[in-house]
Amino acid sequence: MNSHEVTKGLARSPHRSLFYAMGYLPEDLEKPLIGIVNSRNEIIPGHFHLNDLVQAVKLGVSAAGGTPIEFPAIGVCDGIVMNHSGMNYSLSSRELIADSIEAMAIGHKFDGLVLVGNCDKIVPGMLMAAARLNIPSIYVSGGPMLAGKSKGKKLDLIRGPFEAVGAVTAGKMTQEELDEIEVSSCPTCGSCAGLFTANTMNCLAEVLGIALPGNGTVPAPYGKRRQIAKRAGMKIMDLVKNNVRPRDILTLDAFKNAITVDMAIGGSSNTALHLLAIAHDAKVELDIDEFDRISKMVPNITKISPAGTHAIEDLDQAGGISAVTNMLLKAGLIKGNTITVTGSTLGETVKNAEVFDSSVIRPLDNPYGKEGGIAVLRGNLAPDGAIIKQSAVEPEMMCHKGPARVYNSENEAYAAILGKEIKPGDVVIIRYEGPKGGPGMREMLSPTAAITGMGLHTSVALITDGRFSGGTRGPCIGHVSPEASEGGPIAIVEEGDIIEIDIPQRILRVELSDEVIKERLSKWVQPPSKATPGTYLSRYSKLVTSASTGAVLQD
Repeated sequence: MNSHEVTKGLARSPHRSLFYAMGYLPEDLEKPLIGIVNSRNEIIPGHFHLNDLVQAVKLGVSAAGGTPIEFPAIGVCDGIVMNHSGMNYSLSSRELIADSIEAMAIGHKFDGLVLVGNCDKIVPGMLMAAARLNIPSIYVSGGPMLAGKSKGKKLDLIRGPFEAVGAVTAGKMTQEELDEIEVSSCPTCGSCAGLFTANTMNCLAEVLGIALPGNGTVPAPYGKRRQIAKRAGMKIMDLVKNNVRPRDILTLDAFKNAITVDMAIGGSSNTALHLLAIAHDAKVELDIDEFDRISKMVPNITKISPAGTHAIEDLDQAGGISAVTNMLLKAGLIKGNTITVTGSTLGETVKNAEVFDSSVIRPLDNPYGKEGGIAVLRGNLAPDGAIIKQSAVEPEMMCHKGPARVYNSENEAYAAILGKEIKPGDVVIIRYEGPKGGPGMREMLSPTAAITGMGLHTSVALITDGRFSGGTRGPCIGHVSPEASEGGPIAIVEEGDIIEIDIPQRILRVELSDEVIKERLSKWVQPPSKATPGTYLSRYSKLVTSASTGAVLQD
């Protein structure tokens, strides 16, 4: 066992003495030492309750013959850091989370890990660490919050206050109505109630095989959530005993299965960043084109908010991710022989799962769309690709052509939107917000939600080298690569240039000749970094790679 390096032998007497100082018994040090990574804090609703789940995990570990040892991980709330400089630390915190878990796990020689987290960057950061360390590991999410309600209407953070800001600006809603929505949209702890990035990644962790069934959909307040946590604590001991490691689970087929389910449920566009990053640490060769290849084969069978009005709790009651996976398995769209932390294959794990509500999980022969949720667009504006959540785009905006309205930051664009400078037909370009340029590739939820709230989502498109929230809906194209700060063509788009978007044909282009683009690029001057020298963001901006490769750091 790894832990013998700190618990066994004459030379480890000082080490054991330090354990005894905390109340550990000699008998505890004879058992496998299981690190319990707890990202609980008092700033994220999805993490506020994690101590309860960690206690359940510890009971499971102890009952199965292990010694649980808790340590923390940080977490940034994407909602609270949205639309200001704090968002620069959202994606970049993913690497800090993975690195800190690596430091703790190797430094203290744990035999296994139970990773207890939730929310946007914490989930992928934890899974990256598990793949990188490759010691027996299992992931447990805090679960989604229940949907809010106001005047009979189902609400969440996006289809609530974020979009209501735009509605108030457009004169379509009163301040009093916004106040009511504000206090009603987030009624419980848990990750926000739609199929945004956090819940998408929690769902895909089930399909990857690194989490137990129900991980993605069982609501945070439910007793079943604590049962999952306790069971995970017991299962980690089986994984340690049988030496089942993350890279045994996180195979290329497992990633393809996850992408397939992602396309079927219409998950967040940010999965194109996070699955690539996890695969990188798992030493699995996966590229962005795999998302588009699978999307063309897999129909979109759910419309969870923001694409529709259903919440994650509705998906759970309809059969959950296991039911979706079993449906796709029977159709031959995924491989059921991948192994999982349950001790069984994926196929065996989901074989008895059923769909209980076909209005939430539609049959494959009656989908919402013939293609999956995400599309990869290319063209002279995005030679290395761009991402759009096509399942959340209105039919009339699947093809669009209009003049560019160019902004060099999210803040500039948001001010223009609230100032009613954007007109129907416009294509808003927000650049210098990529992984390097941001730095940190900020989410653009405030601009997109404002446009939706103002009723412009059926006539205005947004394009950025940054990214959009998993809660974004409408014709919002992100991850444009190469980014502006690397001299990508998005850097030389000028006000009024005509932009063509054709999602069915996967085209994103500016109506300029190659000669004009080349000439403009020859005159382009890279702006100075926005990061303050000496800060983490400054170091991050120098090391981070393109969105098309998952925005991982250079090896």
